[in-house]
Amino acid sequence: MNIFRTKKPYIAIALIILVSITTIIVLNLDVPIRFIESYKKGTLTLEKVRFDIASLNLGRKSPFTPIDKKTSTADGMAQVYVPEGEFLMGKGLVRKNADSPQHVVYLDAFWMDKYEVSNSMYIRCIQAGGCTELVSDNINYQNWVYRNHPVTYVTWDQANAYCQWAGRRLPTEAEWEKAARGTDGRKYPWGNEVPNPRLVNFADSMIHETVSIYRYPLGASPYGALNMSGNAREWVADWYDPEYYLATPYANPSGPENGTEHSLRSGSYNEDKNEIMVTARYRHEPQSAGLSRGFRCAETGN
Repeated sequence: MNIFRTKKPYIAIALIILVSITTIIVLNLDVPIRFIESYKKGTLTLEKVRFDIASLNLGRKSPFTPIDKKTSTADGMAQVYVPEGEFLMGKGLVRKNADSPQHVVYLDAFWMDKYEVSNSMYIRCIQAGGCTELVSDNINYQNWVYRNHPVTYVTWDQANAYCQWAGRRLPTEAEWEKAARGTDGRKYPWGNEVPNPRLVNFADSMIHETVSIYRYPLGASPYGALNMSGNAREWVADWYDPEYYLATPYANPSGPENGTEHSLRSGSYNEDKNEIMVTARYRHEPQSAGLSRGFRCAETGN
């Protein structure tokens, strides 16, 4: 019997809804697993459930349409185009702006990864011989359930090696910031609206771990890149120097020639609303593979 021709169409509708819900659950098994673990710890609340589900933005899409886009043949990464031109880099009159005062920077055109590099993408690089195994602290990256989570516990060298294998490179700090905020000096990828669990994975979202790189389409940057605030901190190409942006080159700054620590951007799932601003700067030794350290790649435009 064809259920779509039955005189009881509500049966067909119910089955479609059931299949849709089942598909969503299967593709996002990390969500119910997180609920179960929270329940075991006695920390599961209705608010926590609501905030986690909000990250899916079900039935919604990014409010920003990429100027142009393409897909990498190496790892299947979607890339968005960032055109040449000036933008406002750095902080205005806000707290902790000494290491990054607001200034005008010119950048040539480039492509930015739409998403953070995922566990499954990094595994593909390992299998191809382009990447090395992660430290043992990362217990989830080979688990299918977490295949779409950003790869973390990567050192700067591992992130750099991945981007080279994929035919790309790590973005400069300036490229990262322009891809995240556009040209209008906004505080967050989506604008100046105060962060909330529909837009970003940060401390107030109460998730306390990374989520899929495909979540939070409502929090996309002006060029269509996702999760450029929160979720995972992201390695960039530059060596870190607290005074570099006090006298940065106007065109295509690439950071100091040397240093002891590399810069990271984005903040993570455990940072507050000030620490996930697109101007927030972090730093770590290049060999440091941390709990929330991931990356995305860039490519010179043409």
